[in-house]
This record gives sequence, C-alpha cells and structure tokens, in this order.
Amino acid sequence: MNGLQPTLAKVPWILAALALLAGVLLNLFAPEPYMGLPLLAAAPLVAGATLTFRSALAVVCVTCVVSVALDIERGRPATPLLVDLAVVGLIGVLALGVNRLIVRQGRDLALARDVAEAVQRAVLPDPPREAGPLAVAAGYTAAQAEARIGGDFYAVQETPFGVRMIIGDVRGKGLKAVAAVSVALGAFRQEAQYASTLNSLGQRLDEALARAAARSGPVISSEGFTTAVLAEVSADGEMLSLVNRGHPPPYLVHGGQLVRLDPTTPQLPLGVGLGDLTPAASVPVDGVRLPPGASLLLITDGVTEARDKRGTFYDPVCSGRLGRRFTDPEALVEAVTKDVGRWTEGDHEDDMAILAVTRRPPHHGA
Repeated sequence: MNGLQPTLAKVPWILAALALLAGVLLNLFAPEPYMGLPLLAAAPLVAGATLTFRSALAVVCVTCVVSVALDIERGRPATPLLVDLAVVGLIGVLALGVNRLIVRQGRDLALARDVAEAVQRAVLPDPPREAGPLAVAAGYTAAQAEARIGGDFYAVQETPFGVRMIIGDVRGKGLKAVAAVSVALGAFRQEAQYASTLNSLGQRLDEALARAAARSGPVISSEGFTTAVLAEVSADGEMLSLVNRGHPPPYLVHGGQLVRLDPTTPQLPLGVGLGDLTPAASVPVDGVRLPPGASLLLITDGVTEARDKRGTFYDPVCSGRLGRRFTDPEALVEAVTKDVGRWTEGDHEDDMAILAVTRRPPHHGA
C-alpha cells in the first residue's frame, strides 16, 4: 500500500502532461490550426483540480509558453497568437481559482470533521479498560467516514450495586441524535449510582429523555425514542442481570459458543412516553450466570441489520466465524467488526457500536 501512494501521486502530473503533449501534436500535425487548443487548455484545468497551487501555476505558465511557441512555429500572425494565449491564460487563471476553492473547501471539511470527532469523543468517551471483575472493550464504526457523529452509544460504570453498563441507539442522525445521546449518557452516569434496580434505572432514563424532549418541543413518537440494553454484573462477577428496552439482544460468549439472550418480557424503548402502561417494578429482570472467562457482547442494530449482497441480514450466531474461544473482549470486538465487514464487503449502511465485557478469572492480577 505504501508503494502504491507515490504512484497515485504521479497520476495528476501524467494526465496534465498527456493533455499538453496531445495538444502539441495536434497543433503541429492536424490540418486545422486550432484542433490542439482545447487539449492545451485542458492541461491547466487538470493541474488546477488535482495539484498544489504552485504546481498548477507552473503548468499554466508552461502551457502559455508552449501555446506561443506553437503559433510562432506555424507562422501565425500576431492576432491569432494573442487570441490563443488569451484563451489558454484565461482558462489557466480559472484553473488556479478552482485550485484555491478546492483547497479552502478541503480545509473547511477537515475542520468540520475534527470538530465532529471532538464532539463525538466528548459525548462518547472510551470506556475504562477494567471495571470491577470485568475487562472492557468497545468499538464504534461509522457508516460513512465523513459522518463521525451518530446516535449509537455505550457506557460502563462501577456502582455500589456492581458494574453497570448500557448500550443504545437514538433514532435519528446528526446534532439532534448527539443531543439525545448526551442526555441518555448523562442520566445513566448519574442515576446508575443511585437506582436500586435496573428497572428503576431504566425508568429514570425514560423520565430524563422525556424531560429533554419536552424542552426541545413536540416530537413525533415514532421518531423520538431510544432503544437500549441495561446490564449489571454483580461485584463478585457471578451474576449478570439484563433489561432490554426494545434493543437488539446481547450475546453470552463462552466456551466457543454464542447464546442470544432474548428478553423474557419485551419492553418499550426509552422515550416513547408510554412508561406508565408497563411500570418498572412489574417487569422481571432477566438474570444469567456469568462464568469465569465468559463474555457479554452488546451490539447495536448496525450489526444485526448489516446485509450481504443478497440482502440477507447478518447473524452472529449463524455466521460461524465467532464460534471460538475469546480470552479478552478486545479480540471479540475486533472479530465481530471484521466479520460484519466481510459479510457486507465493507458496505454497511448504519453506524455500528459494539461493547464487550469479559469476566476475568479470580486469580487475575494476583
């Protein structure tokens, strides 16, 4: 790949040189005197659109000199010579203007991307590598490299009740999605320390999102919700508790097997505004044992809704590539990311967030 970059860098020079050479040959050997002029004028355009300003200016100057030399060689009068020079010179000036415009737009785009990345990192910082008895890893893949802000989020936090974590997906894109993500994560970090159960934690997040929606004005219910999975691992790492609020179910990864942890009782997403119909206290929390070395894999719908060229959805269980033992969560996150990339051939249409935690053996760090 490194050897290919210098070759690609030479392509604009080659194209400009070919246009200039073709213009010279047509001017010298074509029966009509002006057949080569368009190709001569094309050389500055190519240079202005693809080279640096100094390089483009050099091409413009060389093209003007060549145009004058060709007219002198063919014995053309002064008036046609000046007309040719004016045409090539004017196009050269326009090419230099295009070059300045492209450079300015490139700088603006780079600045916007840097700001977007800074916002993303501020709103969605990397989780800690260790939390209680767990090793932690996460990955975020944007659907488009230019769009680094999305509605997927995750967080891991040690609390008096154990290690609590969340992964979610705000419906929508752009700044509105980022605002909702900041509300959800802020509420999670605050309420995870005090809510006695996962259901009460979910209810508090629901209320926080509802207050934020009320402040921002009326929101159509089908466009103003957040799906999420809330998880809690006990202080000793033995028990895993889950509450699923309309989100793709997580997976238990252990002994080379993936088990999908579907919710016993489906619940509505956060922010729908119908929380009173299903009081938190009335919905059971799903609990499973988390053996030493086992991992919990939490994902967003960018994983489960990834499609191959035939339109088939990706399924971590059926893919057959994740049926091996993972000793750390980073390897699991990397394996899922690569597997989805292979499935879609790099053409995924939605942002993809992955959070994995692995229960460390009791003797870890001893």
